[in-house]
Amino acid sequence: MPDHPNEKPRASLELGVIGNGSLAVLVDSHARIVWCCLPRFDADASFCSLLSPTLPGGDWAIELEHFDHAEQFYLRNTAVLVTRLFDRQGGAIEITDFAPRHRASGRLYHPEMLARRVAPISGSPRIRVRMRPLCDYGARTPQTTSGSNHIRYLLSDTIQRLTCDVAPLMVERGLPFGLEQPAHFLFGPDETLEGNVSDFIHLALERTLDYWREWTRYLSIPFEWQEAVIRAAITLKLCQYEATGAIVAALTTSIPESPGSGRTWDYRYCWLRDAAFTVRGLNRLGATRSMEEYIRYAFNLVANRGQAELGPVFGITFAEQLPERQVDTLAGYRGDGPVRVGNDAWQQRQNDVYGSVLLASAQLFFDQRLQHRGDKVTFERLEQLGKTALRMAEEPDAGLWEYRGRMAVHTYSAAMCWAACDRLAHIATELGLEDRARWWHDEAAALHGRIEARTWNEKLGHFVDAYDGERLDASLLLLADIGFVQASDPRFVATVDAIGDKLGHGDYMFRYIAPDDFGAPETSFNICTFWYIDALAATGREKRARTTFENMLAQRTTLGLLSEDIAPKTGEPWGNFPQTYSLVGLIQSAMRLSRRWEDAM
Repeated sequence: MPDHPNEKPRASLELGVIGNGSLAVLVDSHARIVWCCLPRFDADASFCSLLSPTLPGGDWAIELEHFDHAEQFYLRNTAVLVTRLFDRQGGAIEITDFAPRHRASGRLYHPEMLARRVAPISGSPRIRVRMRPLCDYGARTPQTTSGSNHIRYLLSDTIQRLTCDVAPLMVERGLPFGLEQPAHFLFGPDETLEGNVSDFIHLALERTLDYWREWTRYLSIPFEWQEAVIRAAITLKLCQYEATGAIVAALTTSIPESPGSGRTWDYRYCWLRDAAFTVRGLNRLGATRSMEEYIRYAFNLVANRGQAELGPVFGITFAEQLPERQVDTLAGYRGDGPVRVGNDAWQQRQNDVYGSVLLASAQLFFDQRLQHRGDKVTFERLEQLGKTALRMAEEPDAGLWEYRGRMAVHTYSAAMCWAACDRLAHIATELGLEDRARWWHDEAAALHGRIEARTWNEKLGHFVDAYDGERLDASLLLLADIGFVQASDPRFVATVDAIGDKLGHGDYMFRYIAPDDFGAPETSFNICTFWYIDALAATGREKRARTTFENMLAQRTTLGLLSEDIAPKTGEPWGNFPQTYSLVGLIQSAMRLSRRWEDAM
């Protein structure tokens, strides 16, 4: 951290994530809070320095005079982040960041609250606290009022209170002071804190640590790569907005997929597809509560829709329209814009969504651990989605890659509609509804035959991306995973090989290579690499799969996280962060490749 207060570390995706299901915060390697939206994930970015606001501020920094270097880590098996800053004179401080999450008074306590403890650990450190939130995506500074131990910030959509045991004047003016004892900062709802802030933070920290350690204790993790899987699982948990059950694709907006590409999208919303992948990943670890909460969200969306079409993405509070606009008060990540708020994908037709919801919901009917299992009423609700899937299966759509300039009957979309019908047949069988099971089985079989006939290209010798097409895309790697073909089917093996040859770049996988609305992609898509790893393992190339997987593990950030994309030549992360897709891929590949516990012990 430079000594000069106006100098900042270069923007990077070396970021820690803290949160509690109500609030999510990104912290850089020097303990600066650089991204946080309040009062929820998809609201105004009160801390937005990650995207280069034109006004000064947008961050919350704890600056150490004569700074030399930093180190950062999570407390094991928790979402509590520790950053240590060292100066050139033997002084050092430790910053502990967390969002309270624990049981209290018979309920889960997880307010829109961030806690920071700053403690001296050696020497005579001097620090400066810079608390500089902004409003309206960096357009203006908030009004403030202060009291004897607090500062109130009138933000765009909420009023937040900073309660501390440092004189508020020191924070308001950013004045330096010697840190002789721990300082405590609590940023949360505009409510008077009963009792001492240090006691509150101490107790909340202990209870939050207990919560996360208990949560991870019951994960069904693989024998190998345990730390990587646990970190991915905790981070996925932090991407679920628990008030509704929605799961966001990522916590940020407008981190470019590649430098200067213009591919800057707002991912702070719930894509039914991405959320379903997340649910399936957490289910494999035994974290079924996230599934139940997401299904609640999905059912609230589809209630009373009948057989009306279902959009691909919704706001985390059920908004159906997400109009997209550009924000000129944020220059973008490293100044690389444009910065977008909203996402016009909400207007698209993406027909795989029906299968996504059905695949995420199916476990409700088969998992006897669940308190509220699926029943006939639940099945009838899902049947409405299935009937829509059957109707839309062979209609052109934008596909899962959300092409803005072309439509086609995409293979993956059609296959997911088949999956919806297939799972309904299995569910009906489980419920003893023989007539419905037979009907759905026959419809699924007929649809399967039509899809096969139009997507297998005999001349090319592999499946293609769309009806009567000639291109490849990485989603074809999922055909075996969803049960559309057997992994041993020579046609699938040939398709995997063709994708590896045509879309692979060393150990990285592109989602497609044909130019789209923004030209040809320049970065690999992390989830596609994990899909390729799984397909290699499924087709008997496990040694190669493990090598590729180990390389992907090496590409994680220092704290073990992944963004959406990787630049193959440099290994640098790009795209929105943290990307749930990527973390799900890591979990699923680890579960597939790991030695079994009984074989390893």
